[in-house]
Amino acid sequence: MNRQKVLQVRRLRRQRRVRNSLEGTPERPRLAVFRSSKHIYAQIIDDLAGRTLVAASTVEPEIKGETPKGSNRAAATVVGQRLASRAQEKGITKVCFDRRSYKYHGRVAALADGARQGGLQF
Repeated sequence: MNRQKVLQVRRLRRQRRVRNSLEGTPERPRLAVFRSSKHIYAQIIDDLAGRTLVAASTVEPEIKGETPKGSNRAAATVVGQRLASRAQEKGITKVCFDRRSYKYHGRVAALADGARQGGLQF
């Protein structure tokens, strides 16, 4: 196997390992994070219904206006806070955190901290 394929397989294994312990229910939906090199995205998902309940990302114009760069910790904190406020409006207070294959570090941790500041409980 070439190196690219090996890295992809490892990443998918990490994702599966994290997801096996999580499931988004209507009472406690899953907060899923996706991190690219330029932006960060987060959504709250009810896995039983297969629906996204709330979403926020650095691509949105109102968040883009607050943070000049979408790929830093400050932007991730703003996304977490915005996601939490939208979740509060829909009556969501408790979530389970799905970090996918990312370490709980840097932008992913900043997003989680922002969501906690906004009132979500993990």
